[in-house]
Amino acid sequence: MAVSARLKEFDEKMAKGVDFLKTDLQSIRAGRANPHVLDKVRVDYYGTPTPIQQVANVSVPEARIIEIRPWDKNMIKEINRAIQTSDIGINPTTDGATVRLIFPELTEERRKELSKEVNKHGEEAKIAIRNVRRDGNDALKKAEKDEDLPEDELKDLQDELQKLTDKYGKEIDAVVEAKSKEIMTV
Repeated sequence: MAVSARLKEFDEKMAKGVDFLKTDLQSIRAGRANPHVLDKVRVDYYGTPTPIQQVANVSVPEARIIEIRPWDKNMIKEINRAIQTSDIGINPTTDGATVRLIFPELTEERRKELSKEVNKHGEEAKIAIRNVRRDGNDALKKAEKDEDLPEDELKDLQDELQKLTDKYGKEIDAVVEAKSKEIMTV
């Protein structure tokens, strides 16, 4: 579907909303080890809050284990402290050279809680997209008054904006459904 020039910026804003949702959902753990759960964790690296990925090698040797090998062995205590104070909910184990995060199997109750959280994130993304649609409609009505935009062209643009909103709404539904399915899979 080709987007008209007037709606290009609103299309881009809606696409960014979906991309943000995808990135946001990566940090929700689903019983399997996913290095993205560490994306928001910052380590005190000589006085500077730094992402773990910039001070260590992060790997997933097994389905439920994340292994963190700091390049500087002095960083192990800092990495442990950062993980313990984060909201990941997993206590790290250390052997002096590596930090391991062992993900326990999720209980059925916890899976349902995470699924509800995913749905909440999806609904927030839909609200953001509807807000972009509202802004687009306001801009189109202003253009009708200021630029003598013909009424039939205004109606066509509003219909196209609604189609964009529907398209991105369906995309959000698909992303949420896929993440919920991943979480509920034992």
